[in-house]
Amino acid sequence: MSNRIRVLVVDDSALMRKLIPQILARDNTIEVVGTAMDGAFGLRKIEDLRPDVVTLDLEMPRMDGMEMLRQITRKHGLPVIIVSALSTEGASATFKALALGAVDFVAKPRDAVSAHMDEIAQDLIRKIKIASKTKAKNAARPALLDRPKPQKPANRTRREPTKIVVIGVSTGGPYALQYVLSQLPGDFPGSIVIVQHMPEGFTELFSRRLNECCAIDVKEAQSGDLLLPGRALICPGDRHIKLRRMPLANTVVLSDEERVNGHRPSADVLFRSAALEFGSRTIGVIMTGMGDDGAAGMGMIKHAGGMTIAQTEDSCVVFGMPKAAIERGFALRVVSLEMMANALVNHCNPERSTKEERVHLQL
Repeated sequence: MSNRIRVLVVDDSALMRKLIPQILARDNTIEVVGTAMDGAFGLRKIEDLRPDVVTLDLEMPRMDGMEMLRQITRKHGLPVIIVSALSTEGASATFKALALGAVDFVAKPRDAVSAHMDEIAQDLIRKIKIASKTKAKNAARPALLDRPKPQKPANRTRREPTKIVVIGVSTGGPYALQYVLSQLPGDFPGSIVIVQHMPEGFTELFSRRLNECCAIDVKEAQSGDLLLPGRALICPGDRHIKLRRMPLANTVVLSDEERVNGHRPSADVLFRSAALEFGSRTIGVIMTGMGDDGAAGMGMIKHAGGMTIAQTEDSCVVFGMPKAAIERGFALRVVSLEMMANALVNHCNPERSTKEERVHLQL
């Protein structure tokens, strides 16, 4: 019996139905068991072929990818990778699909001779392998509430944030970040900087989407952006982000330095700079994702006297990044996704001292 990962490719483009199997044929641990031109055909082929992973286009006739995803999540619990067009419309639909339960996404290759084809192929193969190992957690994970558009404070204060919160997250991150950030109050006293492993071009659109559903301000970071209370900065794809303490204001700086842990941006780069610049004022958070990016930096934050938090295994899509930090003894707290926003509010409370935090950990 074959142990290869069985993949069903669903896309209305005849080119993509030919190209994606060619890409996946590069890895002998993956087998494309079928293709389908729309969601209705795709659902029937799931019943017939029993794939392990589905790659899914969103824009299709008859039954589109969003409706197929809803039915897969409800009836089959199969991991789904979205193959998305790199456009404003495509990215917006992709983030909705991630909120509905898709595991991850890749940018759709424009043609068979794309200059980025090797990179796209490696990304798709890697994410299919990750997806095949994930459990069907979508039914159990906390729902994203359909709240009215939040009211943001009319005048953000320019005062110093009580804490600097740095977050590293990868697979499963778009859903997890939306869940946590949307629960923070508009007067959240900490400043947040985020590394989300995501392709260049998607982070700006992702930041806009989060800003629309959060009471705090969320934006894609630019060099020179200030670290302000009630603001979250998301590192752009394919850049690193560091923090800088300056005489007049604390800022972020972007760079094009070499990849770290295979990533740019890398959570380790952000975490190390936070530990060096802000020490005990730092809260390091590692959330769902594959690999160990951020673990070493989390250790630096802990040794500098900061608070370190890892997401619980049962609330992660992939437990790799939090697990690496926990196993090395660098996570002072392990918190579920449902309780993460509450934990951040408590640890950023200006009346809560570092000594009280340490006492709390021992209880």
